Amino acid sequence: MLIANNISKVYRIYRRPADRLKEALWFGSRSLHEDFWALRNISFEVRPGETLGIVGANGSGKSTLLQILCGILEPTTGRVSREGRVAALLELGAGFNPEFSGRENIFINGEIMGLGRAEIERAMPSIERFAGIGNFIERPVKTYSSGMYVRLAFSTAIHVEPEILVVDEALAVGDAVFANRCVRKFKELQAAGVTIVFVSHDLGLVKQICSRAIFLEDGKIVEQGEPSAVMNRYVGTVLEGQKAFETETDRIKAETVSGVDGLNFSHRHGDRVAEVIEVELLDAAGRPTRAVGSGDPLSVRVISKFHADQPSPMIGMLIRTRNGLDVFGTNTAIEDVPIGPCAAGEQVTVEFRFECWLAAQEYTLTVAAQYSEGYSHDWLDDVITFRVVDARPLAGVANLHPAVTSTKSTVSRAEP
Repeated sequence: MLIANNISKVYRIYRRPADRLKEALWFGSRSLHEDFWALRNISFEVRPGETLGIVGANGSGKSTLLQILCGILEPTTGRVSREGRVAALLELGAGFNPEFSGRENIFINGEIMGLGRAEIERAMPSIERFAGIGNFIERPVKTYSSGMYVRLAFSTAIHVEPEILVVDEALAVGDAVFANRCVRKFKELQAAGVTIVFVSHDLGLVKQICSRAIFLEDGKIVEQGEPSAVMNRYVGTVLEGQKAFETETDRIKAETVSGVDGLNFSHRHGDRVAEVIEVELLDAAGRPTRAVGSGDPLSVRVISKFHADQPSPMIGMLIRTRNGLDVFGTNTAIEDVPIGPCAAGEQVTVEFRFECWLAAQEYTLTVAAQYSEGYSHDWLDDVITFRVVDARPLAGVANLHPAVTSTKSTVSRAEP
């Protein structure tokens, strides 16, 4: 059982590091900090066999709450009551020594959880089988991909026989096969009476495995109860926020005079060592377009100017739906078309040509000039909005242009 009773967490925010020392020397006679309440008055109870899902936007206090539940952080006020062994899978990278092999890390984590070496040895075959990382179990963890890491971490956590399991969005980096395996394991743990607290942005998964849910916003519980009702409240809040963001973006665009390059965008970031100065969406005749027939040839032309020498930059593009779903993205490195070294003052034009087999709806184009490691020189979100038109109604976002065949045959009835 896990009980949170009136949990609050406050952090003192100082504008300058020296202010902390000044405040201490003045013995509190003068305050030089601001209080930031990460959590306020959080109370709930999770009984054996129950699974509590926690949802909320980034910065709402979810991870802070889980760290307090596990005993990693102390609350400013309130208390947590835990009955039984706690296994936690929090931020990726925590708990494993990157220099040790996967097998060595399993032993270390098991011993930290209070298991003897003989118990870990007995559980080892099951841990290896569930993780499914093969010979990598003998290799240093620093050589693992994020997916392999979470496979091993989750497998270790569930095989130490916890009474309480706390999981923070870790399954987001796993593949579909492993995610399905984890869902089945959650069901087994629930049947065994394990108390589970689960944070995820996958609302469908929360509905599937959770018996109750909490919606956190600004460190407070906005909604608590049956998962479907909580998810509906959360989705409604997200949509309201998106509408407000779009309204504000439109207002800023209307009030802002276009710069020298005349580009519009919803967001821009990067160090500007290279700068995107022109973006065009072109039809088969090379004319700018904002309406495309499904399957029509299309080109995305990106012109960038370099302000400093760069040995191996790359240029990329990304198509999203109007509500932000990534549809297709690529860059010159993925396509194995290297730009080569670029000198300061040099201008580079990259053109991506493809047939636009998308379903009829509105899409946005995002482009970027980047370092070879993926960091941005200049990233422009939603720099062009365009619409794909098609006389045929299609579901989804991709038009796979299928070839369909149909046959008929006569089935003779047997005589009675």
